[in-house]
Amino acid sequence: MNILFPFLGYLFGSLPFSVWVTRFTKGVDVRDAGSGHATTTNTIRQAGFGWGALVLVLDIAKGFIPTFLAIVYTGENWVVALTAIFAVIGHCWPLFAGFRGGMGLATTGGALLAVNPLAFSVCLATLILLVLVIRHSARASVFAGIAIAPVLWLSDIRDAALYVAMGSGAVIAVRFFMDWNRKYRELWLDREKPEKTSG
Repeated sequence: MNILFPFLGYLFGSLPFSVWVTRFTKGVDVRDAGSGHATTTNTIRQAGFGWGALVLVLDIAKGFIPTFLAIVYTGENWVVALTAIFAVIGHCWPLFAGFRGGMGLATTGGALLAVNPLAFSVCLATLILLVLVIRHSARASVFAGIAIAPVLWLSDIRDAALYVAMGSGAVIAVRFFMDWNRKYRELWLDREKPEKTSG
């Protein structure tokens, strides 16, 4: 029965809320413009802040709910971690949206909230710090995906959250690497810099 929870995590993660919301509100596919990803920021760009906030909450819930259920009904760290990781994989490569999804940050956050809110806070602070220092959100997210597990270890957080951070962090790093050379405007995560005109 334990193996069903990672499968459940993947199904939850595969619910493409940003795709559904933009189709419902604007009649467009969120992935056809902007960054090309099914993300909160892309939803804000196309459908507005309110709808983007709704997508953010739903994407967090995609990680939180299956991970919380794994905690309640199994209590096994490996089951909890795999459930969380597969929820993130489902968000990035969703079964119900042609395997073209988001980037995994919100769903990872939801999973960490379910396991250990302190771990969530530490990982969020690590991401924000890296964005402020590097000033390129995709590259900062790659480094954050690599760094969050060691940071949790050094913070003496070594429960299931550590394993969630290891697996989900690797997924995030791989996912954001595709945007390594993408141009961003300051700290706004999903806006391209305007092209400089000559003369």
